[in-house]
Amino acid sequence: MAGRIAIDFGTSNTVVAVWDAAAEQGKTFFLSEYGRELTLPASELAIIPSLIHYAPNDQQWIGQQVIQQQRYHAKTTFRAMKRHIGNRSPVRINCHGQSISHFDAGSTFLSNVLLATANQLNLQDEEVVFTVPVEAFEHFESWLSGVADSSGMPRMRLIDEPSAAALGYGTHIQPGDVYLIFDFGGGTLDIAVVLIEEKESAQAGRRCRVLGKAGLDLGGITLDQWLFQAVLKQNNYSIDDPAIHNISNLLLVECEALKERLSFQEAAGLSAVDPDSGRAITAEFKRDDFEDILEDNNAFSMIDQTIRRAINAARERGYDEESIQTVLMVGGSSYIPSIQKMLRRIFGKERVLLNRPLDAVACGAAAFAAGVDFYDHIQHTYAIRYINSNTHQYDYKVLVPRGTPYPSEQPVSRFNIKAAYDQQGQLGLAIFEIADKPAQQSSNSLELVFDPGGAARLMPVSADQKEKRQYFWMNEKNPTFLNANPPAKAGEERFEVTFQIDRNKRLTISVKDLLSGEWTHREYPVVKLT
Repeated sequence: MAGRIAIDFGTSNTVVAVWDAAAEQGKTFFLSEYGRELTLPASELAIIPSLIHYAPNDQQWIGQQVIQQQRYHAKTTFRAMKRHIGNRSPVRINCHGQSISHFDAGSTFLSNVLLATANQLNLQDEEVVFTVPVEAFEHFESWLSGVADSSGMPRMRLIDEPSAAALGYGTHIQPGDVYLIFDFGGGTLDIAVVLIEEKESAQAGRRCRVLGKAGLDLGGITLDQWLFQAVLKQNNYSIDDPAIHNISNLLLVECEALKERLSFQEAAGLSAVDPDSGRAITAEFKRDDFEDILEDNNAFSMIDQTIRRAINAARERGYDEESIQTVLMVGGSSYIPSIQKMLRRIFGKERVLLNRPLDAVACGAAAFAAGVDFYDHIQHTYAIRYINSNTHQYDYKVLVPRGTPYPSEQPVSRFNIKAAYDQQGQLGLAIFEIADKPAQQSSNSLELVFDPGGAARLMPVSADQKEKRQYFWMNEKNPTFLNANPPAKAGEERFEVTFQIDRNKRLTISVKDLLSGEWTHREYPVVKLT
């Protein structure tokens, strides 16, 4: 049978959903080996903690197994893999003699989830749909494609998380209305303004057209980091104190639990005990204290700016803030009361809805897998980098501007490449994916990282690192990917190149050798030019 598996790989939790044809909706799927079931006031759902623990003798614990084995705080347990992969973290952890990256750990985790799902459902020839953040670069999407291939599932599609959420809210969505999707998860904040179009035929489902979207590298683990810093300050410690090094991972876990408790109660505390020395670190916080921490780190200002960016993009298509019918809140961080208050203050209490924060994305992706149509546009600009002859500095020539609809039926950019000198055998282009400049960041520009021993560290984010996260060189390992045989002459137009956007939002290149008339590349994903 043809499968319809949807996977929302999250920073904190991963949700698998399948399409229920009888009920005409997506439903979360309980993966007995790795998952756990949650009973919420309005529904029941299944999740898989996004965790993998590397034990001795090549043994691995995945998802709920990590919690059952009480290895959540262990130094060889990988958490927040999605965020580290998205940021192209170079960190590798020493796990019992093996050097393992977050890319490796994420691949192993997600492959096991895919294979276990297929086995439990007894599926063959299945297509898997992955959800991706608004601000995801192609390297993350290409990584997902590699995971699907290695798991024996080469048929895959992608859908943006906020847009999947719109489809996942189901009966609350009406054709013809405009919605703002507020997706505040463990790793990122993603905002999308979407229009649910009228049915075009009896066979077609609702159509979701993205009018504007914006993202921010702010999520639950960022809030955990801020709490982590506040706890250290309350106990007169710094991150460099030897007493903290051995307990940093456990303390971070306790900060995550503290944040969750403060979402549902007015005050909460934490306690972390060093197993070697018996020294305890304790802290008490009121909900107001937590809100002050958010305020001090400009969280509310950054969130407001991200919302405005998405609405401004929608305004360019003729839809302003007053056009928004309802705000749909998604993601575990949406449970934070001050975040809910902020949205209700902006849009009005009656327009903010929070009743499917954890499963709307996965269930919407399952609807997409079942054929619910979806219109979208690319979030990032694609450009060629060159040296400006006037300034002698790098500059960028746009190939495809952000906002271009996809897939593109015709080439979105076309030009010829000339040789720079006689007998030039290797020609090419430096092709970049460029994100919007982020909203103003907190003045405390620190990021939580892990050293090879697995201990948590707070490190400053340099200007160079910030730039690299905004400008992603797609073919850095192979900028001269065009072979001229025989070699080209100076000034000779040797290759014609055209670019398109495929259905998985990937920039593809087609190349024709103008001397031989032969095609060297046909709709080849640029991110694979390695």
